[in-house]
Amino acid sequence: MTRKFALFLLTAALAATSCSKLKHVPFLEKKPTPETAAAAQSAAGAPAATPPPAPKPDLLVAPAAPAKPELNKHSSTIVLCYHNIEEKGGSKALTITTTEFEKEMKEVKDNGFTVIPMQDFLAFRRGDKEIPAKSCVVTIDDGWVSAYNNAWPVLKKFGYPFTLFIYIDYVGTGGKSMTWDQLAEMRDAGVDIQSHTYSHSNLRKPGGSVDKKTHDRVMKDLAELGHDGWLRKEIVESGAVLEKQLGIKCNAFAYPFGIYNSEARAMVKEAGYEAAFTVYGQQLRFNSPPSDLLGRYAVEAAKPEIFANAMKMIGGGVTTEDPMESTSVAQLASASMVTQPMDGETISDPRPTIKANLATMGQVDPASVQIRLSGIGLLKVKYDSATGMAEAKVTKPLSDPNYSVILTATADGKKAEIRWGFNFSKDGKTSAPEMDAPPKRDVPPTAPPVKAPAKKR
Repeated sequence: MTRKFALFLLTAALAATSCSKLKHVPFLEKKPTPETAAAAQSAAGAPAATPPPAPKPDLLVAPAAPAKPELNKHSSTIVLCYHNIEEKGGSKALTITTTEFEKEMKEVKDNGFTVIPMQDFLAFRRGDKEIPAKSCVVTIDDGWVSAYNNAWPVLKKFGYPFTLFIYIDYVGTGGKSMTWDQLAEMRDAGVDIQSHTYSHSNLRKPGGSVDKKTHDRVMKDLAELGHDGWLRKEIVESGAVLEKQLGIKCNAFAYPFGIYNSEARAMVKEAGYEAAFTVYGQQLRFNSPPSDLLGRYAVEAAKPEIFANAMKMIGGGVTTEDPMESTSVAQLASASMVTQPMDGETISDPRPTIKANLATMGQVDPASVQIRLSGIGLLKVKYDSATGMAEAKVTKPLSDPNYSVILTATADGKKAEIRWGFNFSKDGKTSAPEMDAPPKRDVPPTAPPVKAPAKKR
């Protein structure tokens, strides 16, 4: 009996040992999760295991660009253009007294305009930034020291940002010109500084509309660099000099006297300027007029109507030191900005209505207005003297990809001609907005009729 009991105890012990070993057979063992392992270690007083690091982002893949904000594309802007601002300036061309300048800055506010920086306006045109529905940009041209001494204190008083358009040859020449140190001081205070060419010469006529010393220097450049090289110096290198001297970025340009041609426009684009300005005052919108033909109201004491028109946001206001030199250019500018179709626009309507606002041409003889279209010839014209609008319906369907418009009229007793071009697309692809006809309104007998700004649909 004792032997049998001992044998039973030995068998039970062997069975228990086998069960214990069976529990640790690897393929039957339940593998712990990171969470259970950490919990077990924490319970045992051991430090918790560090979780595996998150995967590193792929530095070669650029993050998605943030979506652009929805803008009120109906916002509109005017740009005021000043030159010399001094109390003793009197009625000299391109001059306004400091007292009048301060009065006009107050009127800007009183008329409901919000003065914005140039860079905000350009960001709006790119679709990157919202601006107030009724905005104004203040610019001062050339580099007169009066901008530093007289205009700047007034603009500080109102809290207005502003832009200086500087031409290189005038800086640091003494007399009434600003120095590079003064420009640097204004830059440091947040004043925007942009290019106004190298010599301030008429870009259509090298050496035109400048003094003899500047004329001779331009002629020398022309002889040494050729016409293309001279134009490149005026438009491209002028901005590069400002960038180097002041450590800034120039992305805007102003044509001297508002005068330009196709070569100047092409060079402006080559230089990478976002905007180029004339002196044909007008209402500027999100996508009109073209970025290299943006109009400014060139204010001066002898022509108070220019500022008055600006406050009403209506067109007009060509100013030049050489009226005979810039007349045709001013007319071309008015055509390229206030025509339908616009200059360079692509349309799909095979029978469009050709429109042009002739308000800036002066007193137009209604019977003299003619419109011709390439490939078709003379069109029947209707002219409204109250609005300055000339219209001609195209009755023969368009088929060519490109068309030229020639408008002739007698204005102030002189024959004038305006040319512009547009494109026709059969596939329905179009570009640029239409121009609405302005409402009729009373105008003073001594002032030319003006056109109300187009409304965005």
